[in-house]
Amino acid sequence: MNWSHTANTIRRFVARLREDAGASVTTIVALSLPVVIGAVGLAFDLNRGYGQRVMNQRVADMAALTTAMEYQRDDSVDIDAVANVIAMANGLQGATVDAELLSDFPNEGESSIQVTVSRDVPFALASVLGFSGSYTVTADSAAIVSAQASYATPCFLALDSGNASLVVNGGASIVAPNCSVAAIGDLDQKGSSIQASDIISGSGDITLNSGSLVANSLRYAGSLNVPQWNNALPGPDDRHNVATGLADPWENNVELLAAIAQIGDADPLPALADPTTPTGSDYTFSWSPSSNAVPFRQGTSGNFIVPAGNYTIKKLTVGGGNSLTFASGSTITVSKGVSIGGGSTVNFGDSNVYINGGFDSGSNGVTFGNGVLWIGSGTVSFKGTNKKGDGDVIINGDMSLGGGHYFSAGKGNHSFKSITLGGGGNTLLGDGDLTVLEGIKINGNSELNAGDGEYNIGASKQGYAIKLEGSARLFMGDGAFSAHGDIDTQGGSAIVFGETNNHYITGDLKIAGSAFFGPGRYTIDGDFENGTGGTTWPQTSSLNGEQYGSWGAGYDMAGYDVSFIASGTLKLAGGAKSRLLAAAQSVLGGEIGTMLFHSDTTSKASWTGGSGNIFGGVVHMPNTEVSMTGGNSTNGGGACFMLIAGKIKAAGGAVAGSACVSSDETSSGSGNTTVKLVK
Repeated sequence: MNWSHTANTIRRFVARLREDAGASVTTIVALSLPVVIGAVGLAFDLNRGYGQRVMNQRVADMAALTTAMEYQRDDSVDIDAVANVIAMANGLQGATVDAELLSDFPNEGESSIQVTVSRDVPFALASVLGFSGSYTVTADSAAIVSAQASYATPCFLALDSGNASLVVNGGASIVAPNCSVAAIGDLDQKGSSIQASDIISGSGDITLNSGSLVANSLRYAGSLNVPQWNNALPGPDDRHNVATGLADPWENNVELLAAIAQIGDADPLPALADPTTPTGSDYTFSWSPSSNAVPFRQGTSGNFIVPAGNYTIKKLTVGGGNSLTFASGSTITVSKGVSIGGGSTVNFGDSNVYINGGFDSGSNGVTFGNGVLWIGSGTVSFKGTNKKGDGDVIINGDMSLGGGHYFSAGKGNHSFKSITLGGGGNTLLGDGDLTVLEGIKINGNSELNAGDGEYNIGASKQGYAIKLEGSARLFMGDGAFSAHGDIDTQGGSAIVFGETNNHYITGDLKIAGSAFFGPGRYTIDGDFENGTGGTTWPQTSSLNGEQYGSWGAGYDMAGYDVSFIASGTLKLAGGAKSRLLAAAQSVLGGEIGTMLFHSDTTSKASWTGGSGNIFGGVVHMPNTEVSMTGGNSTNGGGACFMLIAGKIKAAGGAVAGSACVSSDETSSGSGNTTVKLVK
């Protein structure tokens, strides 16, 4: 950014103010207003510049890596042309992209390709302060072409520098033929096999007790310990007794650091209140109606039709076996509760209805048309079939449905104190925001199906925001998501998360039933536990007939274009069949390109119990010991799976695999160059 030009513009503006010594108060105020507006505009423009810098940096990194690889193939290549092609391919238009060969950088005897990406950002709102034209946002990156034996990029990397940094035991194996298996500290093979392009101990020893080491090269700083009888390892020419600089490639990633800072965030919960309902007279619609209800009686029957109007009611009572209809266009307030007898039919029409003092629908249920339905605190009982048209629904009480009862509402915002469904009780909500202050609990073959909108779910007294038991189903549409407590699902249940930039969960995410994760980031202030097994996708809603989770067919936990950022650990257990794929590219404020799961926790991560997982992307737990046991199978399923952890241990028949292809296509353990970012 041309800061000197900016400063000069501000100084000239202030000087003009000083020269006008005779200015009146009105003049000063008039001159001050553009300053205030301009300051806001300047902040807006600077924020645009920050966003441009993030994009520039990402493109500079990719261009530096790609250009360096091309240069190592052919040192006569036009590095400027290569860098510009990469920038264009990544959607960066109107930028200046320069590539330069640096000698003796970052160390003497080494060379690097540096790529600088600059793009002008025009001033918009800051023009009020006199800023005109544009300012330049620049980012640079460098990729080294090192003069040492090359090795493939690690897709299994243990960051601990001590003993037993990466250990394979028993019948376990790690299979990664196109990338490295590496540890900063000691690497011990006591299991079946480690297969990799390169097997590396950056600063320690490699020990082969049993099984095999299948690789193009072995690299170790200390010693290579092999029993005389075991020759299942690369030959002497492919063993390199040399220290290898290994580091966490995500340690200072700007996007990841920003995502970590959002752990524990969630949209604030609004308050619910009771409606205003003035005191009126009791209305009784029955075979012996109150005097104020008699005019609406149709002959001597139990059928009542109330014309459109404003009705202020103290207590509304409908006797058993009667029929009551309010004409559309009414406003109805009830201050002391609604009680409807069994077998009655009640239709409030397209009206605005406000109720305090409790609500009992009777056995048949009620019908509300389009309009506002606002029920205050107290006992709320919906039995039978209850239908609500479009319009906001506010129930400042505990809504509980069971025994095959049903409640549906059309488009509009839907707010509840709590929702409990069981015994086949079902609720269908149209598009619109869903707010539940004290949690959602579903069990017993019941379903809650809600449309697109913002979801904000508070915690129950037991600490859960969402709890699914047995064959419960919760299908959610797309929209912002906040859960202020644990999400806990049990075997046989199903939950669908919609698509949004960031799903905020301020508690544990425990999945024992099936789960489908819509695209976006999942920020979890707790553990992420997958103990699923038995119920697989796709599944069809019994309420709207829509099919969910077809992309995850055959899996019980599935999701694509997802990133999970947690404060706790990642647990994989049960008979889980999971398929989770990170996004190829980042979304601003959402998923992080190639990052599948991250946690800074020091708690151990246990992957066990016969779980079978297909993970595409990076699982990044730099301070965690990841233990794969009990027949666990975790691999990329043809995609690139990378595990970066404090320690990595595989035992008891566990199998870990990856189909990653190294970014250095010439790496085979016998080359003389490698490419990596150094700036």
